[in-house]
Amino acid sequence: MAGVRQFNEDDAFVHALDVFWRKGYRATSMLDLAEATGVQRGSLYNAYGDKEEIFMRVFERYAERFVADARKALDKPDLHDALTSFFTFAIRSITQGSPTRGCLSTKTAVEIEPESPRLREALQTMLDALEAALLAVLDTKEARAQLTLPPQQAASLIVTTTRGIAVMERVYGDPKKLRQTAVALVDALVRKH
Repeated sequence: MAGVRQFNEDDAFVHALDVFWRKGYRATSMLDLAEATGVQRGSLYNAYGDKEEIFMRVFERYAERFVADARKALDKPDLHDALTSFFTFAIRSITQGSPTRGCLSTKTAVEIEPESPRLREALQTMLDALEAALLAVLDTKEARAQLTLPPQQAASLIVTTTRGIAVMERVYGDPKKLRQTAVALVDALVRKH
């Protein structure tokens, strides 16, 4: 029947995410997506128009899940424990697999062209949501009393550090080194009781 998708979009997006994550946005072709999803290129073009639209839909789902998982990691009664849990989650997410896939958002940020405003906006939306999740934990009376920086600055520093950790994972591939960086930052941000 014309106009009705003959494939499972959820399954296709799972496979498309894997391709974008492994190869990067720029290196991924519509042929790669067709082969990975099992959906013919023509059907992908008819359903989504182009690679950017597929990426946008896949990335939106990825970002929502990532931020939700980050919020869960932050859901600890002790501030130091919450931030440590957050970094443990972030580091685990970029060091999974063999070989590791790294960080999808950081990989994409590094390779996007200035003329790709939709991709830039999607990345900004994700990072802003991540910062807001951190700020919700950091901007309480109890947390403010423990922080060595104002909550907004601390949240921004943490998000920026996660991007640096993602780059360092690509260079060193050493989760221990990443954890040491995270521990040092948490210790610097949270006063000892």
